Amino acid sequence: MLSLQVAILSEPGGRKHNEDACGYWSSERQFCCVLADGAGGHGGGDVASRLAVENLLARFAERPSSSGSELSQLVRQTNQAVLHGRASGTVLEQMHSTIVCLVVDFVDGRTDWVHSGDSRLYWFREQCLVERTRDHSFVESLVDAGLIRPDETRDHPKRSVLRSALGNEDEELELSGSNTSRIAAGGDVFLLCSDGVWE
Repeated sequence: MLSLQVAILSEPGGRKHNEDACGYWSSERQFCCVLADGAGGHGGGDVASRLAVENLLARFAERPSSSGSELSQLVRQTNQAVLHGRASGTVLEQMHSTIVCLVVDFVDGRTDWVHSGDSRLYWFREQCLVERTRDHSFVESLVDAGLIRPDETRDHPKRSVLRSALGNEDEELELSGSNTSRIAAGGDVFLLCSDGVWE
């Protein structure tokens, strides 16, 4: 049976206030962690990210599951909560947030994740990178198409342009995830982070 240590760090970086939110829920069998980053420039990003984290964790606690398809459905329900939280004529009118969510089953090691936007999950084993999520961003599309090198993304003028995030209509919301459960091992490290870390 796996055991888990959790560490959380959140700082506003160069902003006046922090638009990131994160949290986790745990039982004897399962662990669910979620990180969200309010999309800058839209207004209400801090509200969107907090709403996303609180909504997803509350729904997961009601019906824990490590199924990747159910986790994706949970994120889609969370997206609806963000859309319903908007208020016309206020800074909340166009609020958006990225999201990344990880679920680990302590008993059998099954691990699933899902994300939208450019908040990432990194998985390390024995100090080597096993996997990292791929951003739903304009520059990641350019890298995938072979038009720019990965090391050119940081200075690209459109590096902050997202293809998807919570706050999009459901038919426009792109989600990516583990597809099938992976098996975590003792000593594995998972890092969920916003672009403020990986940049």
